[in-house]
Parts: sequence; structure tokens; C-alpha cells
Amino acid sequence: MKNFLAFFLILGVTAASAHGPLPARPAAPSDLVRVGLTDNDTTAGGTARLCEQVTFSRGLRYGESEANVLDVAASTTKADTPRPVLLFVAGDTFTGDRAAPELSRQIQDQAMCFAARNEMIGVRVNYRLAPSATWPAGATDVAAALSWIHGNIDLFNGDAREIVAVGYGAGAFHVATLLAHPELQTDRADVAAVVLISGVYRAGKDASDSEKAYLGSDVSQYNTRSVFPGILNVDVPIVLAWAADDSAGITAQGETLKKTLCGAGHCPRSALLRSRDGIASAFGLDGSGDSLAEPTLLLVHQLEARGLP
Repeated sequence: MKNFLAFFLILGVTAASAHGPLPARPAAPSDLVRVGLTDNDTTAGGTARLCEQVTFSRGLRYGESEANVLDVAASTTKADTPRPVLLFVAGDTFTGDRAAPELSRQIQDQAMCFAARNEMIGVRVNYRLAPSATWPAGATDVAAALSWIHGNIDLFNGDAREIVAVGYGAGAFHVATLLAHPELQTDRADVAAVVLISGVYRAGKDASDSEKAYLGSDVSQYNTRSVFPGILNVDVPIVLAWAADDSAGITAQGETLKKTLCGAGHCPRSALLRSRDGIASAFGLDGSGDSLAEPTLLLVHQLEARGLP
């Protein structure tokens, strides 16, 4: 962990002008119902403890598909100033999570509550899955969700100028794809920084069935549907992470992306996690040890310190 702290303490941050005054926030519309977590919403034990004094607004629609919904988590303690936003785009595979849906939600709830308990607004995005939704549906869903956040997160005391998008597994590819392909970006779909965890960034002939379901069976299209070379033009801070128990292929994907970015003069910070049992594990919320928790908090604090126009 000390190594992670050292990494981020030397992370260069370009100074910018301080926040200007924000307009008055309208009252939240009546259809945004906030529901406090109870034992009916989550399992007892670790998740329940993490989610004390955190309220959820679930199933907020950001697009036309039934899958286009997101959840927002915020502390019951109101902050005096707008809070940064930690946006979670998770997914074990392009066709869905390996765990049962309820278990996956519990694991992601832990990460959401980590954000809320650390003076941020947590947002989890659900998106369309393969094989019914193919490339670039995941990235365009993330773009639509970001547009929704820019237009509505002030209702939850969130600051849309300080969005850190956390992509996990298939979600890392969707976040990176959106950054790498300007043609997929919509109005107000920008982020201040990204954290990419255990992603596939360029599939090849050995693509998994899940990757083929999303990217298609025509391998000749995989290069143009990868994050290269567009990711080299991204100018926001990037953090890369993968886990010691990731496959050799996933590890190689992370190492290749890091090497390529460094060669382009935009070297990201990277971290090796102990395990990748879920996004909660990536943030050390399962007691697995080294995690992205402190590095992510340092990154968020640096974004706050530099100010954004």
C-alpha cells in the first residue's frame, strides 16, 4: 500500500482555475425515490455495516432499454460542497456476471457504499449485454449514463466536473472504448479520470466466447474495435490495475496497454491487486489486502485540489 501511496503522491496534476460559483440546485423530482438499505436489500454482515448511513436511489432510467438504469448511493450526512462522483461500470464478462445477479449486486453495493462513506457520490451503471447488444452498445450506454449524470447528479449533491469512471472486467473495455472512440461520445459524456481494472483492450484470434458475442465473429474487425490507437489521445489521468490471480491473457492486456501509453508520453499509474473476486475485492472491502482504495481516494483528492473550470 505504501507503494501505491508513493505512486499517487507523485502523480502530476496540472493546476487549473478554482471552482466558480454553482447555480442553485432544484429540488429532486418526486420520482427519484431514495430507499435506505435494509436487510431486505442486502445481506447481513460486511455489506450491511459498510452501508450504514448510506441511502440508495435505485433503478433510475438513463436510456430507452430496460437495461439502461443506474443506481445512486449517497451519505445521509449532507456535505457543504458538491461531492466527486465515483462511477462504477462493472461486469465479469460481456454476456453477464458469473455470480448470481443478487450476489453481484451485493458486491457492487459494497463499492458504492465505499464511495458514499468517503464523501463521494457512488453511481452504478447497468448496461445492455451481449449477444443481444453488440459493439459498441456498451460504450454508448456508458456515454448515455454520463450525460444523465452531468444533467442530474447535482440533485444528489454531486459534482459532474469531478467524475472518476471505474471500469471493471468488461466494464473496463466499455469505459476505455468510449475514451478511445470520439465518434461514440455524446454531449457531456466527459470524465475527469478513469480507473481500469482487469480489462481486455484488444481482442485477438484467441478471443473468448464472451468477447466474440460482443465484438462479432469477424476477427478482422477486432483491431478497429479495440481501444488502440485512440486511447493514446486521452489526456485525463488513467490508473491501470490487474490481479495476481488474473489469467495470463488479462495480465498481458494490462501490461501492453501500460507500455503503449508510456511510449506515447502518457504513462499511467498501475497496481497489482492480490485477488479479483469482484469489484469489492478490488477496493479491499473483503479484507484481501492491497487494493485501489487509498490510491483512488488520493486521485480524487488531487482532482479536488486542482479545481476544474
